[in-house]
Amino acid sequence: MYKQMHTIRRLETAAGNLYKEKIVRGFCHLYSGQEACAVGMKAAMRPQDSIISAYRVHGWTYLMGVEPLGVVAELTGRQSGCARGKGGSMHMYCKNFYGGNGIVGAQVPLGVGIAFAAKYSGSDGVCLALYGDGAANQGQIFEVYNMAKLWDIPCIFVCENNGYGMGTSSERGSASTLYYTRGDYIPGIWVDGMDVLAVREATQFSINHCISGKGPMVLETMTYRYSGHSMSDPGTSYRTREEVQEVRQTRDPITSFKEKILTTGLVTADELKKMENEIRVVVDEAVKKAKMDSEIGLDELTCDVYSAPLEPTIRGITPWTTLQHKSLGQAVNLH
Repeated sequence: MYKQMHTIRRLETAAGNLYKEKIVRGFCHLYSGQEACAVGMKAAMRPQDSIISAYRVHGWTYLMGVEPLGVVAELTGRQSGCARGKGGSMHMYCKNFYGGNGIVGAQVPLGVGIAFAAKYSGSDGVCLALYGDGAANQGQIFEVYNMAKLWDIPCIFVCENNGYGMGTSSERGSASTLYYTRGDYIPGIWVDGMDVLAVREATQFSINHCISGKGPMVLETMTYRYSGHSMSDPGTSYRTREEVQEVRQTRDPITSFKEKILTTGLVTADELKKMENEIRVVVDEAVKKAKMDSEIGLDELTCDVYSAPLEPTIRGITPWTTLQHKSLGQAVNLH
C-alpha cells in the first residue's frame, strides 16, 4: 500500500511538471493528497469488482493494472499510452475500470448499470461509483440511489469529499455536508480518507453489505487535494496556502502511514528508502520514454471507435463525409 501511494504521488508530480512544460495539453486533474482513498479501496476489492470514477483518475489507472509508462504516455498523447494517446488525462480504461468521466456526476448512473450487470450475470461483483462533493448535489445521483435500492443492486456510492467543488467549499455549496447520510433509505458510512487502513476496512464492510443481498451503500471518504481543481486552477484564490500546508504537515496520507509501519516495526527506514528510489527511477524512466515516443498517425484516428462496428464507415465532420472504420485491436476493458 505504501508503494502504491508513493507511486501515485510521484506520477502526479510528474504529470504536473509535464503540464507546466506544455507536453501535457488540455485538462489535467491531480490526485495528490487523495492517494489513501484509491489505494484503500483497491486493497479491499476482489478480482470481480469494478470501479468507475470522475476525471481525477491517473492513480486509479495505475492501480487497476496499467504500468506508469501507459499512464504518462496517455497523458502526453503518445502511442504507448493505454488508449494509444487518444484518451488523454480524462479517458483511461482497463479491465474492470470503466474510466474517468468528464461530465460531472454522469459516471454514477453508469456505475449502477455496471453493478446491475454484475447482479444480472451472477458474477458476485460489486461496482464502486466514485464522485466528488461538487457532484453530490446532482439530481441523477438521487435518481439512481432510488433504482439501486429498489432492486438491491450491489453498488457502493463513494463520495470523495475533498472539501471543494472546483473553487467552492462544500460548506458554501451544500446545505448538508453529511454526504454519507444523503442516501436516505440507503445506509452510509463516513471514513477518514487520509487513513488508508480505515478506507480499506470501510470498503471491506461495504462490499460485504452489498454481496449479502442488502443492496447499495453510501461511503464518504473525507480527504483533501493539494493542487487546484485542475492544472489551470492555482488553488489559492479560495483557500490559503497555510491551509494546504497544515494538511500536508498534519494529515498527509503517505507520511502518516509511513510513521505507522515504521513504529510498528513492519518495515525499516532503509527498505522504504530503497523502495522510494526504485519508484523514482520507474517514473522518471516512464517520463523520458513518453517524451521520446511518437503520436499515432492520422490513419489510426478512425480505428476502434466501436468494438463491434455495424457499418464499415463512420461519420466525418460533416454528414456527407465518411471515414473508413478500422479495427486495430480489442479494447483492454472488453471482457
